[in-house]
Amino acid sequence: MTFVNELKKICKDNLLTKKEDLYVYAHDTSQSPEKIIVPLAVVFPRNTKEVSEIIKVLYKYNIPYIPRAQGTNHCGATRLVKDSVVIHFSKMDKIIKIDKKNLIAKVQPNVVIGDLNKELDKQNLFFPPDPSNLAVSTVGGAVSLCAGGPRTFKYGNTKDYVINLEVVLDDGTIINTAKDVAKNVTGYNITSLFVGSEGTLGIITGLTLKLIPKPEERLLTLAYFDSLEDAARCVNNIIDFGFIPSALDLLDNNTIKTIEKFNPCGLLVDKKAALLIELDGFRKCVEYELEILKNILQKSNALNIVQAKNQEENEEIWKARRSAYSAVTQLKPNVVTEDIVVPRDRIVECVKKINEISKKYNIIVCIMGHAGDGNIHPNFALDLSNQVEKENFEKLKDELFNYAISVGGTLSGEHGIGLHKKKYLKDALDCGAFLVMKKIKNLFDSKNIINPDKMF
Repeated sequence: MTFVNELKKICKDNLLTKKEDLYVYAHDTSQSPEKIIVPLAVVFPRNTKEVSEIIKVLYKYNIPYIPRAQGTNHCGATRLVKDSVVIHFSKMDKIIKIDKKNLIAKVQPNVVIGDLNKELDKQNLFFPPDPSNLAVSTVGGAVSLCAGGPRTFKYGNTKDYVINLEVVLDDGTIINTAKDVAKNVTGYNITSLFVGSEGTLGIITGLTLKLIPKPEERLLTLAYFDSLEDAARCVNNIIDFGFIPSALDLLDNNTIKTIEKFNPCGLLVDKKAALLIELDGFRKCVEYELEILKNILQKSNALNIVQAKNQEENEEIWKARRSAYSAVTQLKPNVVTEDIVVPRDRIVECVKKINEISKKYNIIVCIMGHAGDGNIHPNFALDLSNQVEKENFEKLKDELFNYAISVGGTLSGEHGIGLHKKKYLKDALDCGAFLVMKKIKNLFDSKNIINPDKMF
C-alpha cells in the first residue's frame, strides 16, 4: 500500500500495520457490531505537525481516518464502518502550561482529566467537567463528545470550559479557532462548533481550557427514600429553595443493590431510591447550606441521611457511585449504558417507563442519572450473543428514544450520537437544523473521510 510507505516516512516506528497488532483498535467501549472491521493501519503522532502531514497523505489517497485515544465512548464514535486508518493520540499527552493568573490550561488531547485535576489541585485550581470514568477519560475525548458528568448541574459541561482549539482540517491545514482570552465575540464561534462534533469535522490537536478556583470545601450527602416520587420531589424542593448543589444524582434500587453486591460499601439495599448530593464552596457557606439541606431532606421524607465529614468520606461515597457501571458488568456478558435527557419534571415518569419497557423485553436494567438536569443513564445488562436478547434490545432502544423525544427530551446529554444513535437523529432535531448540520459536515469534510458515517 503506497500510502503506508508515505506514513512510515512521517511516523518512523510509530506505525502499526500487522493484523494481530491492529485488532484491538477495532473496538471501543460500545457494544460490538456484527462485523468487526480492523484498521488498515494505526499511527501515533507526536505533535501537530505530524498529524498535519499524516492527514495530507490520507487526503491525497482518499483514505478515511478516525481520531481516538482511550476509546471509552459508549456510542460507537471510534468504531470503523469502512477501511480506515486510526490516528491514536497516546503520545500527545502533555500538559503544556497551567496559567493561574489567566485561569487557563493548555494541553494536548490525550491528557487524562483525573491527572489534569491532580496537577491543578496543587495550585488550588479546578476543571469542573467530571465524567464518571475521569481516571481514564481524556480531555480530547471529553471535548469531542462534549462530556458532562454529575457536576454539570452547577458548573455546566465541557463546552463551557473550552476557550480555544488547535484543529487540523481535512486537507492538513492547521487552524486555531480563537484566542487564549476569556471573552471573545470576534467572528463566528467556531470553537463551539468543534466541541461535541465527535471528530467528524477536524482533528483536535491542542486545547486551551478555562479553569476556576478550587472550592474551599466539598461535602457529600447520601439520602435514601422509600419511593422514586419522594426522591424526585426532593430534587425540586432543593432547587426551589434557591441554591444549586454541585452534584444531584439519582440511583434506583437495582443500582443500589448491584453496587452493594459486587462492591460492598454499606449501601441500604432495602430503599427504593437514593440521592447523592454534593455541596461545595466556601466552608462557612457549605456549612450553612448543609443545615438547610438537612431540613429539606427531612421534610421530603428522606428515611436515612449519610453525611460525609471530610474528603476521605467524600471519596468513599463517590467510589460507590463511580463503581455502578463496573458492578453491572458482573450481571451479564454485556452492558450497554444509554443516555437520554428529559424535562426534570418527567424524571419519575421516565424511570417508570424504562422499567416498564425493560420488563416487557426481559432486559435487566439499573438506572441512575443526573437528576438536577434530567439526564438519565439506564445501564442495560444482557447477552448480545443471544439473538433473542439482541433483537429485543433493539426494540427496547426504539421505544426508549422515541419516548424521550415525545416528551420534549433528546437522545443524549453527554455520550453523543456516534454510530449507535444516528438512525434516530433526524427525529430528534428540527428538520432545518438537521439539514444545516449535514451542510456543515460536507463543508468541512467534502470527501467524507473524517470519522465517516457517524451521526449522519
